[in-house]
Order: sequence, then structure tokens, then C-alpha cells
Amino acid sequence: MLPSENRLRRRQDFATAVKRGRRAGRPLLVVHLAREDAQGGRTDRASDSHPHVAEGTPSARAGFVVSKAVGPAVIRNLVKRRLRHLVRDRLSRLPAGSLIVVRALPQAASASYQELERDLDAALKRLLKAEHVVAAPTGAGR
Repeated sequence: MLPSENRLRRRQDFATAVKRGRRAGRPLLVVHLAREDAQGGRTDRASDSHPHVAEGTPSARAGFVVSKAVGPAVIRNLVKRRLRHLVRDRLSRLPAGSLIVVRALPQAASASYQELERDLDAALKRLLKAEHVVAAPTGAGR
């Protein structure tokens, strides 16, 4: 289970991650990653809009979208539990203040835990590599 401070709950936060974040699609899932401070630049405003965030740097937060296209409620809940467990172990790799939304695709219903893990890791690797490239100043590698 994800701690309260690491959960996305508000529709606005999901929308921010999906609309303003980077996206990595895999056969079983789509992952959206956004930096919370990308909206206005100030990270200290994050605690104002998030009552569960303590003073200082906000922690990374995750949300999940598992639609009825994935399957009946039992299957959707199984997929959500697996994804929550996988993301919980990877939150420390994400930059502080990150918003991550994991959207399960219908193929996730028949996927094993290891297959979901493989796709999630591949998507996060791609997103974090892209964010690192975008965040690096020009000529930093010289």
C-alpha cells in the first residue's frame, strides 16, 4: 500500500501529470511523469495545494488508472494492487515533487507480476532518461 503522502487523489493532479508530463507507452501500460514545479517554477507552493505534504520538498506521488476495459472488478483490483506494489518500491528513484500516473491497458489483465514489472521499469527508465537529458544544461557533458 502506498503511504498517504505518496498518493494522487485529486482530478487536477491526474490531469497535470497526463497533460503536462512526459509519456512512455508499453504493451501493458502507459506511464505519465510530470514535475510538480513545472507549473510555475516554485516548489514551495506544492505544500499549499497538498495537505498531506509536510514542510519542505514534496515527495513523489503516484496515481493509477485501470478502466473497465481491463476486465471485471476482481481483475482490475488485482492489477491495481500489483501496480501499487511495484510503484511503491520505485518512488525513491523519482525526483522530488514528481507526479506519476500509471494507466493499465487491457493486456495487463492477463499479464504476470514480472511482465508488469518489466514494462513499468522500461517506461520509467525511458522517462527518467528523457528528464535527465531535458534538465541537463547545454554543454554539460564537455
